[in-house]
Amino acid sequence: MVDSHTHIYSEEFQGDIQEIINRALESGVKKLCLPNINIDSIEPLFSLCEQYPDHCFPMMGLHPTDIKTNYKEDLALIYSQFEKKKQIAVGEIGIDLYWDQTFINEQIDAFEEQLRWSIDLDLPVAIHTREAFPEVFRSLRRIGENRLRGVFHSFSGSEKNLEEALSFNNFLLGINGVITYKKADFKHYLNKAPLDRIVLETDAPYLTPVPFRGKRNEPAYLTYIVSELSRIYNLPEKEIVARTTYNAEQLFNI
Repeated sequence: MVDSHTHIYSEEFQGDIQEIINRALESGVKKLCLPNINIDSIEPLFSLCEQYPDHCFPMMGLHPTDIKTNYKEDLALIYSQFEKKKQIAVGEIGIDLYWDQTFINEQIDAFEEQLRWSIDLDLPVAIHTREAFPEVFRSLRRIGENRLRGVFHSFSGSEKNLEEALSFNNFLLGINGVITYKKADFKHYLNKAPLDRIVLETDAPYLTPVPFRGKRNEPAYLTYIVSELSRIYNLPEKEIVARTTYNAEQLFNI
């Protein structure tokens, strides 16, 4: 399996990262895609990828909730990282209007700037969208949807959001522990998305699946997401694993 979106470089894992990696490998998770958050997360992210080069693969981007008045300076520093190390994607980028809309214009500007990077660098994008699907879709079309590719990370949108997301032919849906939650309505129509448009993710340490909800998430818990997808698509877990792994490996070239 590939965990296509996990933050195991964060401080929540500092005390037992070796055990986290070991449990991931034992559960069948062989590759972990690590999206950046801000300028402070660059060093621990790179350090973990250097420690486990066969299993951890870095992305580089500025998360929308970290976009403040000095975001252009942060973007410049983050962009410089692409010259220093090979990255598998531009991410985690996007628009988040859930917590605060103070910097909505700056978020849109930063998102579109990083979308341009992905075109120039010929890399996929990992998109974070929360209460912002219309804005994200507009930006993708404005920058050039046919020249962009990537994943809508942590997808849990409405049926209308799903249909519109699938209209972006080069984009996949990242499905994580939210799919196991009782109130996750999107599980009832997710099968409208072909399995070749799905990748697995944990977003660890967040969005822990049932039965561990409320505790720290980790890549080994991908198996619970596979189990739920097996039920939704009425396919053996082996097939869910094989096809989603292929999707992630092709998208991120890993």
